[in-house]
This record gives sequence, structure tokens and C-alpha cells, in this order.
Amino acid sequence: MNSGPLHWVQLVGYAASVLVFSTFYMKTMIPLRCVAIASNVAFLTYGYFAGLYPVFLLHTVLLPLNVFRLHQMYRLKERLRQSLERELSLEWMLPFVKRESFKGKEPLFQKGDAADKLYYLERGTVWLPEVDRTIHAGEIIGEMGVFSPFKERTASAVCTTDSTFLVLGERTALELYYSNPDFGLFMVRTIIRRFLDQQAQSGARAN
Repeated sequence: MNSGPLHWVQLVGYAASVLVFSTFYMKTMIPLRCVAIASNVAFLTYGYFAGLYPVFLLHTVLLPLNVFRLHQMYRLKERLRQSLERELSLEWMLPFVKRESFKGKEPLFQKGDAADKLYYLERGTVWLPEVDRTIHAGEIIGEMGVFSPFKERTASAVCTTDSTFLVLGERTALELYYSNPDFGLFMVRTIIRRFLDQQAQSGARAN
């Protein structure tokens, strides 16, 4: 390469190398992809004007790949934001559930029973005697046992009125947890909220 007219091309090549080197110090993927895209553009310029066509062809392929991955990350970020802001819709769950009805004063399950189902209370009320808490329509019950390593009910549940549930089997619930991010996030938040409620109630009784 001549040192005269192509001097600026050499600077572009050095800049591209610095950009690639800087990606190794980045800890999050979105900034890394942005810098990688900038390095692709710099290497495309360098490869074309310096006549280094293998370099040019390589970054011709890498540039759209990095742009595509960056687009995926922004979509995932937006989906997470929407999941945090909205309540989970149960319409998409309907093919996976079945309805079960219980009479008032009929036990739904006992503490220590095998946790093989997840219940969404569609109508009625349920009392959890161990924690003295009433579950109302629109709430999920049985999630802590289903997702616990021991697969046991952590509290009893008794229907205080005639109640109707949408029931999700344990295996299906776990499959949905892994395959549907909205459902997974909803379950994590539900379990944490239930755990914090129980801790607060235990503290209040102790005082």
C-alpha cells in the first residue's frame, strides 16, 4: 500500500481493528453489537479501498448478521418491557387447560399432597388455612408446589364457596414456563409476590 493517497485508508483499518478489540471488553450484548456493526462498516471501507477483497467479502456477510442480531435484541427488550407492563392474558392458555368445579367447603388439596396441578380461580373463593389468606377470582393457586423441588403442597386450600378453576397439569405448566417468556415471567412474579405476602403475614402474627 502506498503511503500517499491511501494514508486515510490505513487509518480506517486501524480504527476498525480498535473497534474489534474493544468488543472483547464489553459485558452487554447490545453495545457489543453496535460496536461490531461500526467495525464491519470500517472494515468494508478499508477492504474496498485497499483492495483487500477477502476482508471486504467477510464483512459484507457479517454486517447484515450483526444488524439482524441487534434487531432481535431490541425486539426481546421491547417484549420484556411490554410483559412487565401488562397482565398475562389467559386466552392463549385455553387449549392447555380443563375446567374443574368444587363445592363450597370442599378441599382443593391438603398440605403435603403431591403438587401435580396449577389452578386459576375463575369463579369463587378459596381459603388457605395455614397462612390465613383468601384467594379470589383471577388469582393463581398451587404454583409454589408445582415449581418447588419437592413437588409438595406448601399449604392446604379449601373452597369457601362453589368455585370453578382452569386447571393446568404440572408437566404442561413447566413446558409453558420454558417455551413462553410471558408465562415464565408471570409465574416468577406470582411466586415471589406470594412468598413476600406469606413472610409479611408471618411477621405480623409474630408481633
